[in-house]
Amino acid sequence: MRELKRVLKYAAAYRVLIFFSILFAVVSAILALYAPIIAGQVVDCIIGKGDVDFDLVRQLLIRMGIVVIVSALCQWFMYGVNNKITFGVVRDVRNDAFDKLQILPFEYLDSHPQGEVVSRIIADVDQFADGLLMGFTQLFTGVVTILGTLAFMFYLQWQIAFVVVVLTPVSLLVARFIATRSYKLFGEQSKARAEQTALIDEMIGSLKVVKAFGHEAENETVFNEINDRLAATSLKATFISSLTNPSTRVVNNIVYAFVALFGAFVCVGSLMSVGELTIFLSYATQYTKPFNEISGVVTELQNALACAKRVFDLIDETPEISDTNAPEKLEDVKGNIEIDDVFFSYDKEKELIKNLTLSVKEGQRVAIVGPTGSGKTTIINLLMRFYDVDKGSIIVENKNIRDLKRENLRENYGMVLQETWLRTGTIRDNITLGRAGYSDEEVIEAAKKSHAHSFIKRLPNGYDTVIGEDGGLLSQGQKQLLCITRIMLNVPPMLILDEATSSIDTRTEMRIQRAFQKMMIGRTSFIVAHRLSTIREADRILVMKDGRIIEQGDHNSLLEKGGFYSELYRSQFEQ
Repeated sequence: MRELKRVLKYAAAYRVLIFFSILFAVVSAILALYAPIIAGQVVDCIIGKGDVDFDLVRQLLIRMGIVVIVSALCQWFMYGVNNKITFGVVRDVRNDAFDKLQILPFEYLDSHPQGEVVSRIIADVDQFADGLLMGFTQLFTGVVTILGTLAFMFYLQWQIAFVVVVLTPVSLLVARFIATRSYKLFGEQSKARAEQTALIDEMIGSLKVVKAFGHEAENETVFNEINDRLAATSLKATFISSLTNPSTRVVNNIVYAFVALFGAFVCVGSLMSVGELTIFLSYATQYTKPFNEISGVVTELQNALACAKRVFDLIDETPEISDTNAPEKLEDVKGNIEIDDVFFSYDKEKELIKNLTLSVKEGQRVAIVGPTGSGKTTIINLLMRFYDVDKGSIIVENKNIRDLKRENLRENYGMVLQETWLRTGTIRDNITLGRAGYSDEEVIEAAKKSHAHSFIKRLPNGYDTVIGEDGGLLSQGQKQLLCITRIMLNVPPMLILDEATSSIDTRTEMRIQRAFQKMMIGRTSFIVAHRLSTIREADRILVMKDGRIIEQGDHNSLLEKGGFYSELYRSQFEQ
């Protein structure tokens, strides 16, 4: 019921269309109910052998033709309106889900596979749309038809109508019994489908790694397990839900038989004509037909609502802490940063960053080194406020970053990461990120500084060459050069270089390092590196282990100290 209320709340935005849908449904249903009356009158025109009022039959048949055509037109209009309502609701749900995706904390995105999130917004919403469309289409006409046939039947012969009403709840109870059991199975089906989508998304994104390590057979085994589970769950859900329609049909046929039997006795008693009995039997069929349709709708709605629940769960996720009313704003940033007694962990049961205290003055180049998992990238995440600290504070220019808008904080950082991000578009668009105001000369100058200009010129259309998602056929090194070019185009007051040259050849790396040295003059810079040769010129080197800074100083002083940094350095360079 909770999901159904949410759906109706979305549908409430289309009140006018719903009104017209109901109006067309009412007109169509009333005309469909009027047609049996005309048919009954035609039957009563046959008085006896050779005694038929053909003129009246002709008039009645013309009237029936008009009724059928108008009823069909009303149904056609109703389907069009229902389509508009359904896909309007689906659009609104997808918009809300995508909007929530923009403000979800990184904690959620890091803990949920990408394919599962995609499945919720695409596949689950599609399933939801199918059920909703059938619901609007069948529900309105079904309810109107049931109410209309009841009214006509009570008007014609209330005793027979009473028999029909008494037997009706049996059909509803059967449908409800089956529907409650199919809902859980449809939920399991959606979950298995999301797992499958997540696996496929992961495999496609990592296909080179899969082939390089010969992991195809293992992946196929995992996929087959999920696929078999999805098939089994889908089969159970479909089988149980498919019992609804035949079960209700059995009950409805019993109703029809009682009406025919009871009606025959009434006709024998001259309380009703044969034509009126024909009308009654037609109404009995029309009365029970919506129950069959609605029972089918209930089945589809179970699937739709199970999928809707997964989408609504995403929409209901707790967003990032809002900073729309942030009291502070960074202006005239020099790059002074204070990290005061910071604690942080991704999993609150496992400590990572503990008692981290660091003071960085403007223009300093701070290198962060340490083994994998020591917390190097985590510090970057905290500085950029991708995650908020559990305890302590990070101060930029005497302002706590929690009192700043994230956008305001991040626009003062320039980032080049080991992982590249390129979108479908031209080389120029990927360098400027679609921002206006940059001339061709500025873009080319930035590319020359990053040593990307030479390979861009060799592309078919130069800077206007269109590349696919994630860089298409560009090499990993070329992708990284384009990301470096972005920073060269507009250098902010603070820089973060996280393995920024990890995919670039040594000769080009040396040239870029010289460009970085010029770029970092007067700018506070954080450099995360595994290749210690790239950080010799850093003003301060932070050596991290198990979430703590265990050593700090410049390159020479740390080597003389003979500690952990010295061991790391010598492991890379000794014969």
